[in-house]
Amino acid sequence: MKFMRPEKHSAFALLALSAVFLLSSSYLEAQTKKPAARSVAKNAATAKKDAAKTKAKPVSRQTASAKNTKAAQAKRTNTKSSKATSAAKKPTARELAAQKKAAAAKKLTPAQQRAEAAKKRKLEAQRQAALAAQRRREQAAREARARAIAFENNLKTQTAENIAKDNTEGEDLRVRQTAINALGGRAGTVVVMEAQTGKIVTMVNQDWAVRHGFKPCSTIKLVTGVAGLNEGLINGDGLVTGSGGGMDLDDALARSNNPYFQRVGANLGSAKMIDYAKRLGLGQPTGVNMPGENPGRLPHGNNNPRIYSHADDFEVTPLQLAVMVTAIANGGERVVPKVSKSRIEQTAMKPTVKGTIGLPERNYQGVIPGMIGAAEYGTARRGVDHNMGVAGKTGSCIGKGSWVGLFASVAPVEDPKYAVVVITRGQGERGRIAAGIAGQIYRALSNNIKPDASRRLALKNIGTRPANPILPDTAIAAIEEADEESDDDAPEAETKIADEKRKVVVAGASSRPVGTQADPNKKIVTRTTQSKPAFPTVVIPYNKDAATPTVKKPETKNRPRVVQNRQN
Repeated sequence: MKFMRPEKHSAFALLALSAVFLLSSSYLEAQTKKPAARSVAKNAATAKKDAAKTKAKPVSRQTASAKNTKAAQAKRTNTKSSKATSAAKKPTARELAAQKKAAAAKKLTPAQQRAEAAKKRKLEAQRQAALAAQRRREQAAREARARAIAFENNLKTQTAENIAKDNTEGEDLRVRQTAINALGGRAGTVVVMEAQTGKIVTMVNQDWAVRHGFKPCSTIKLVTGVAGLNEGLINGDGLVTGSGGGMDLDDALARSNNPYFQRVGANLGSAKMIDYAKRLGLGQPTGVNMPGENPGRLPHGNNNPRIYSHADDFEVTPLQLAVMVTAIANGGERVVPKVSKSRIEQTAMKPTVKGTIGLPERNYQGVIPGMIGAAEYGTARRGVDHNMGVAGKTGSCIGKGSWVGLFASVAPVEDPKYAVVVITRGQGERGRIAAGIAGQIYRALSNNIKPDASRRLALKNIGTRPANPILPDTAIAAIEEADEESDDDAPEAETKIADEKRKVVVAGASSRPVGTQADPNKKIVTRTTQSKPAFPTVVIPYNKDAATPTVKKPETKNRPRVVQNRQN
């Protein structure tokens, strides 16, 4: 056997290794390039698919615009939010002041700091004291309201109990029920009397009607008016003598003007006022056939002008007011009220006259036009029907701790058939409300009331005074608003009435004289302690020197009056 040489074996081995190495490299390179090509192909396919979708669904301009708008709004919101945040971070004026004060306090000496601290403690103590005082006032007001409510509820309870105890024998039960319904749940009393005979038709709450005295409030102006006419303090035009103008007697009664009657009374004096009140039946029993009648009270020793307008220190019963208004409209005779307790008494009832006014008819009849005016255009106009011949006087004031509302009236005034007197008590009571109660009673009596318009017109036009002016609607509205208060201790209401009438005169709507301003040099008289202090103070110009002078009657010609003969 023949062996090869070693050099040849080495060459073949190297050649084989080289071949193996080349084959391995080629295989590895192929394996590396294969995934890369596959990834490139995949990406190309995805891009082609996306392009196809984009081409199939193009983006509209509106969508793009909406996206842009939302982006802008979001941007503005972010801007505002950033501004608000920056503004919130900015210190306020109070914070700046506090910072300055704190900085200044750091510069204070210890003594100044102690003084500043004491000042703060003092201010805080004052603040706490003011808060405590406010709490006390609020508590006192709550307690006062509670007492007022309890007091008024007690008055209503008394009224209900008294009505239940009334003796109704001889009364007209139909009229009585009407009066009770009209009074409703109010605290009060009602008297209905035949003007010619004095027979009591009905008397609701007899205890108050006979045995209790009430402040007569503005119904006392009828007494002041009669006295002023008889003493010559009211002239033939119905003006206060020497005043040179102002409201006349008719309007002063109809509107219940307080300063008018205070000017008359200041020249009349308390003693004469008391005398005329007695002539009209006040301050003495009426003589009614019931036990325990209250005689009333007269203002002896009181020279305050309020006695002539607000009736301070007067007390009357509803029966006395009924006698007074019937005497004025009934020829001057003061009838005696009577309760008929049997059928025999009812059929045999004859008028009993206790006395007369004792004055010329033209003087006491001079207040009748004002009583008619109260029902026609004055303080009672909303409550009664003046076409039925109702004439009367309202009253509203404070007496014995509560408001008192009164209405004393007759109908028909030209030939009186009935007298109706209503008195109510309570926080919301006023004369106009009492007049409304009387109006319901008059409607129930309407079948027995026979008004005579021509005779009433003759009474209304007593004298030569001009007729009441026809006012524009705006003036009427303002005067009506003032009338709601004119009888309630409210002089500002009287000023509103005078202002409206002055405007009308300037516009040429009437020639009636307008009000004059009070003399600024005259002294001021305030209300008496009889009025409740919680209400605003009324101030009245008043000349003390003229309170009780010796008055010489001026030589004025009495105005002609139409006097009707009373039919029995």
